[in-house]
Amino acid sequence: MKAKAPNQILKHVLLLTMLLAFTVMLVGGGWIYKNQAPIPDRVVGPDGSVLTTKAQILGGQAVYQKYGLMDYGTVLGHGSYLGPDYTAEALHIMTVALQEHWAGVLHKKPYGELADDQQAGVGVKVKSDLKTNRFAGGTLSLTEGQVKGLQAIRAHYREYFEKGNPTASLPGGMIRDEHLPATGRSYVADGDQIQQISDFFMWTSWLSAANRPGLDYSYTNNWPYAPEAGNTASYGAVLWSAVSVTLLIAGLALILWAQKKWKLEMETAYQRFPRFDLSKLAVTPGQRKLGKYLLVVTLLFLVQSLLGGVLAHYYAEGSSFYGFDLPSLLPFNIAKGWHLQLAVFWIATAWLAMGLYAAPAISGDEPKGQGLLVDILFWALVAVVGGSLVGEWLGVKGYLGNLWWWLGHQGWEYLELGRVWQILLVGGLGLWVFILWRGLRRGLKGETDKGGLTHLLLYTSIGIPLFYVFAFFIKPDTHITYADYWRWWIIHLWVEGMFEVFAVVIIGYLMVAMKLVTVKSTVRALYFQLIILLGSGVIGTGHHYYWVGAPDMWIGLGAVFSAMEVIPLTLLMVEAYEQYKISQQGGAVFPYRGTFWFLVATAFWNLVGAGLLGFLINLPIVSYFQHGSWLTPTHGHGALMGVYGMLAIALLLYVLRNITKPSWWNDRLVAVSFWGLNIGLAGMILITLLPVGFMQLFESWQHGFHVARSFAFYQKPLVNTLMWLRSLPDTVFLVPGILPLVYMTATGLFNLRPVAESTGDAVVVDQPLAGDD
Repeated sequence: MKAKAPNQILKHVLLLTMLLAFTVMLVGGGWIYKNQAPIPDRVVGPDGSVLTTKAQILGGQAVYQKYGLMDYGTVLGHGSYLGPDYTAEALHIMTVALQEHWAGVLHKKPYGELADDQQAGVGVKVKSDLKTNRFAGGTLSLTEGQVKGLQAIRAHYREYFEKGNPTASLPGGMIRDEHLPATGRSYVADGDQIQQISDFFMWTSWLSAANRPGLDYSYTNNWPYAPEAGNTASYGAVLWSAVSVTLLIAGLALILWAQKKWKLEMETAYQRFPRFDLSKLAVTPGQRKLGKYLLVVTLLFLVQSLLGGVLAHYYAEGSSFYGFDLPSLLPFNIAKGWHLQLAVFWIATAWLAMGLYAAPAISGDEPKGQGLLVDILFWALVAVVGGSLVGEWLGVKGYLGNLWWWLGHQGWEYLELGRVWQILLVGGLGLWVFILWRGLRRGLKGETDKGGLTHLLLYTSIGIPLFYVFAFFIKPDTHITYADYWRWWIIHLWVEGMFEVFAVVIIGYLMVAMKLVTVKSTVRALYFQLIILLGSGVIGTGHHYYWVGAPDMWIGLGAVFSAMEVIPLTLLMVEAYEQYKISQQGGAVFPYRGTFWFLVATAFWNLVGAGLLGFLINLPIVSYFQHGSWLTPTHGHGALMGVYGMLAIALLLYVLRNITKPSWWNDRLVAVSFWGLNIGLAGMILITLLPVGFMQLFESWQHGFHVARSFAFYQKPLVNTLMWLRSLPDTVFLVPGILPLVYMTATGLFNLRPVAESTGDAVVVDQPLAGDD
């Protein structure tokens, strides 16, 4: 029997890896659904009187979403960080109310006047009230002290939302008691919306403290850290932190051995470096139309980064923007939602443009009508971007009524755009795959191996719209734990998964297209990288489930597999360095130096931003204290901008280089942008994000998480100074970083190559470099 080729073996290993990984995720999802914290049909006091109901709690969740409050504060640690974590804050209010209640019952004094031993005795009663699970038969029974706590929570949030907090950029009167009919599209219950959201926050605080039936830790595995409420780190958080580090070292050694033993790296395809003659490169009508895509990419990038500067300023000044009342027009939650959405939009648009360019380049020609489809897709994307941004503003401002979920702000971080815009987005991505398929058909037919490079490019492209479909599994009345399960399928498995898979393949295509590496070795290396990337990354999504009400099995799964994610990122960095050395051999005559600079930056931030900073916060024992603190956006900026953003720019520069006249190109401007963006990003992380994150981690460790997330923390002199200092790297990032890219894409529209009927070959492989002997 004929032995299978190495690539065929790797292909089958990849398929098996994906099957096992997604089986774990789906079975684990079923376990999450089965073990989610109950939403009681009714909450009653000691006398049996009904205090609130399931409809009111879910209505409060919908109010939280409707006004985009996940882009201002957090619930169960997920969201944005200018506002409080409402779960931790409500738990603290409940704890204080219980302390006062039991101090009065036992000692007839305020809690603050008690002696230490008396406070300790009160503490035992408080913890017993909070930790004892009194849910049974659809009814949650509260003690007398907890009823007082619920009343205190309602009073606090009524004042909070009616008066607002201008210092922390929260306008008063944001939540309107509109008394709209509670239709199937509203999801908000009839009655007082502020009371509904207060009851929702109370319920999340209850599930964060009450022990799971038969266990000695809560539904959130004892998060947030609140020792006075009985919430401290569990044994599992310590154990799996140690295990994950141990297995990381063992896994790294094993994978490096396998890579060397079976020669799973890309191999050079030349004896002497090829000469590039871009004057021979032809451009199809569809490729030429990509110029406007690239301009939109840089303009969205500019606006998104300006919004980031505004958000940073809100932390420093809060109530105004250099004296202007900007928060009343552009509240923090709207600006934050736009900032996240535009990041996804501009990065995705650059990647879509690369796919549209690659299809005819691979096949050697372009089907008729492809240019028209490229135009249709462009305007469809413009409609989705513009419509969703306007809808989010109108929704949060309360102008859409019961249509808020369809046209406005859905309320989930990273999934802000309304359901109509989501449907149109998936439709646009589907159209993109169709355009790619039309362009790749000739190349697909000419590739005998169904797992070859062209087929891999098509498969990974299909994964992009396919994995966004999971966003449709979430509705406003979906249990928040289960909603977060699917939300992280989008954020981690779509943005950090399928896009990263597409990125690995497209980088391999670039190397082959420039005839720098062999096709066979590239496909073999891609399969190997995808195996370890998906094998670690899919189950590694579990680190987002530690504290959101999921079973504690995710602490082990998430810790081990998210630690393993560092390995493929490390290998990609090594691979990128080897590719960079190859590109350096081309010297000044190599026309794609700018693309390679940003590919190296991508690999660097992949290791540092995604890998090391991600590993720092994903250890369960660290995550327990920092979850929902500034160490998370430290990782987020290093990963999203550093990896996906830098790669998007690399792809943009490759396409722009090929569709514009060679004589117009300016590598000096590219170099200025390269250093501006990387120095600016590093400055943001080192000057502000990382030190503030460590200070917040210490604050959480010392005083409890609710203190670390109070706005008073950001007003501390050193923290506030670091906030202001961020304007320096922000300026570097914007001016020498982004503006050269905007200038190049804008002027590039006036320097496009003329259209040719078929693509040419810019690489001359049979000639040595000028000056070679």
